[in-house]
Amino acid sequence: MKKDTHPAYHEINVVMTDGTTFKTRSTYGEPGATLQLDIDTKSHPAWTGGQMQIMQRGQVDKFNKKFASFRRKKA
Repeated sequence: MKKDTHPAYHEINVVMTDGTTFKTRSTYGEPGATLQLDIDTKSHPAWTGGQMQIMQRGQVDKFNKKFASFRRKKA
């Protein structure tokens, strides 16, 4: 096996959106670095059951507008 082909694997600190922290091993940064999360399982709508993002709704509206002429007319 070749030497120095894999990145350094070390322990870092992870800070969740609510301020809780935990340690994990990663190739991110230097040993002891802190990774501040913007989105995690405590704040993301996929896990919390929150509403869809405005941007996602905008994509649906954009699609509907683009293909409005293909809609079937009600009898």
